[in-house]
Amino acid sequence: MLRVSEKKHNFMGRTTFMIQTLFLFFADKTSDANPIFTNDAIVLGLLMLILAGIFYTHSLKTNFWQTFYRYVPALLLCYFLPALLNWPLNLASGDVSQLYFVASRYLLPASLVLLCLAIDFKGIIRLGPKALIMFFAATFGIILGGPIAILFVKWVAPDVIPVSMDELWKGMSTIAGSWIGGGANQTAMKEIFEVPDNLFGTMIIVDVVVANIWMAFLLYGANISDRVDKVLKADNSAIKDLEKRMSDYSESVKKTPTMTDTIVLLGVAFGVVALAHFGSDIIAPAVGKHEAFLEKFKLQSLSSGFFWLIVIATTVGVGLSFTRFRKLEGVGATRIGSVFIYILVATIGLKMNLGEVFNNLGLFAIGIVWMLIHIAILLLVAKLIRAPFFFVAVGSQANVGGAASAPIVASAFNPSLASVGILMAVLGYALGTYGAIICAQLMNLAAGG
Repeated sequence: MLRVSEKKHNFMGRTTFMIQTLFLFFADKTSDANPIFTNDAIVLGLLMLILAGIFYTHSLKTNFWQTFYRYVPALLLCYFLPALLNWPLNLASGDVSQLYFVASRYLLPASLVLLCLAIDFKGIIRLGPKALIMFFAATFGIILGGPIAILFVKWVAPDVIPVSMDELWKGMSTIAGSWIGGGANQTAMKEIFEVPDNLFGTMIIVDVVVANIWMAFLLYGANISDRVDKVLKADNSAIKDLEKRMSDYSESVKKTPTMTDTIVLLGVAFGVVALAHFGSDIIAPAVGKHEAFLEKFKLQSLSSGFFWLIVIATTVGVGLSFTRFRKLEGVGATRIGSVFIYILVATIGLKMNLGEVFNNLGLFAIGIVWMLIHIAILLLVAKLIRAPFFFVAVGSQANVGGAASAPIVASAFNPSLASVGILMAVLGYALGTYGAIICAQLMNLAAGG
């Protein structure tokens, strides 16, 4: 019996060593190498082939594929498989490709318009205060998680930190800005605390990889949300009611779309995108002229063009939901909006380079501890108020991922719920800089400042 145990132990040890060696080999080979494909037409083709393969196999009725997708959500694969093109395959890179920029600036606002057309405000109001409570619990988890992560790593393994404590808390302030608000808030933290460019670049990698790993768990959780709700003893009837109301409305106006219907639908979507870019190009520079006022009240995010792009697109989309344009839901508004979201998901996956984890293990350890604290607080609050897992996921992603990924996670539960993620993400932009400054000061204290 002992001999069998020793053999098993030796086998596990050799297997672990081989896996670690393989990962390090790929990390070393791809860390500085240029990707094989730099032409975005080729990269887009690869991403679309991946999406087509996932959706085709998902539609198959064979036992294997039905069982496979019961445990592995299709949306998770749309996100994870493109990441493999980056690392370890090195076929394409989100750092070289401009596809994410195009998807986030053109397809994302278009999808926000289309997904907001059928919004049901009465149903959203019926969701009650738990949605906001979970959003603020997510914000609190990030604010509290940063200083606790620093204290924990200082106590357990101080040698893994590759920078000074003063540099650490300042660099982490940029992650706090990103995780509570978004890119504009992250840049604001860099300027406020004078974070060096090289450290800022490293923190962006930590931010992206840790946040995307958590997003992968949320996408999987959406697939088993009913089981998680039973553990949380949550009442998800309001969410189910909203899903049914929006689904019933979609069925009531549903018809076979003509060419004219499709062109009108796309005309409305991208017409609003044009309006949003036009407004953003005017408002952002005008607001930016009042730099002293913005800095005084920590509102630098208001000078971000992307912030106004999202706000205008969402606002116009919500406004159109009160007009006859709402009937465009019947010719596929949510379906086409979801297609845009899936393309965005693939481009986000392409940006994630898991190989970078091996180059910054100490900082990633802090990032992971930070995220675990955020998750623990979320689940504790959800358990106390019996909030459904949908509120946990969307409240977290509205902070951590912002407008680019909150609707993705919401639509993983049901495409009709994407508008809830959009509205909560906009709230995150408004609070991002304030929350990040509080978090930064607490991390300064934890670091010994």
